[in-house]
Amino acid sequence: MNLAGELRAGTGALGITLQQSQYDQLLEYLQLLEKWNQVYNLTSIRGLPRMLSYHLLDSLSVLPLLGNCRKAIDIGSGAGLPGIPLAIAMPDAVWVLVDSNARKTRFIRQAIAHCGLKNAQVVQTRVQDYHAPDSLDFIVSRAYAPLAEFCDSVAHLLSPKTQLITMKTGLKQEEVRQLDTTRFTFEEEKIKVPGISETRSLVTINPL
Repeated sequence: MNLAGELRAGTGALGITLQQSQYDQLLEYLQLLEKWNQVYNLTSIRGLPRMLSYHLLDSLSVLPLLGNCRKAIDIGSGAGLPGIPLAIAMPDAVWVLVDSNARKTRFIRQAIAHCGLKNAQVVQTRVQDYHAPDSLDFIVSRAYAPLAEFCDSVAHLLSPKTQLITMKTGLKQEEVRQLDTTRFTFEEEKIKVPGISETRSLVTINPL
């Protein structure tokens, strides 16, 4: 099966259906990432088939949890993950991708232009220093920080309706114990992402 077929099969297994133009954009992004990665070492995952599973499909796995999203932020975006795949899949939602690393934000800026994304922007700063001009529906991260640190770093961005979602390979009990349950509730959903042997966890956190 070619890369396009693997992408369609993988999204289908996750219960996700996209337009042909979106599949094309996702592959354009992946190929650009693979090209830049050879020079700038943006990610430790190598080879397009593995990158498709560990980056595209893993990022898209959170999509079913993002209903009614109008504006969201991806913190610690790195190479634009999960923000760029989600911006491609959700053209009616505004995505802000925040990372403090100049090399990575330069790539994100290029990827946004390369894919023709009108609903995504990148901000080079620490998330603690970023102030959203409008309220956020979702704050998303992937392998960013332990739960308590994640919540503390975005506390200034929260509104009563803001949901936090973090993507992890397993949720450690130590993380759960450190989370302030007088301020937040959380729910863990374990999923299998095609091409990834490890069980992935999607953790949704709601401010009280």
